Amino acid sequence: MAGKKEVAKDAVAAVATRGAVLEGTVVKDRGKKTVVVQRDLVRFVPKYERYLRSRSKIPAHNPDEIGAKNGDVVQIEECRRISKTKSWIVTKIVKKAGESA
Repeated sequence: MAGKKEVAKDAVAAVATRGAVLEGTVVKDRGKKTVVVQRDLVRFVPKYERYLRSRSKIPAHNPDEIGAKNGDVVQIEECRRISKTKSWIVTKIVKKAGESA
């Protein structure tokens, strides 16, 4: 396992990261090196004294060394623009799909 993490760091090191670090669930992994990460957000609206639920879907670069799949909880970091829609990169898998806590 330790060797695998070093490889992943090298892959991510090829693209310098900066700015925000987020966590979300992979909902689509059909692209060659792209995954779509979904974040569920809850926000309080003072005017109505209610909570508003929304979601955000972020396309992120998925290096071969990391290989995130559908259902995985991943950490993504902001980086330079990789393509028209991608400016995030998957840095690690927090929890594999199907695993319990």
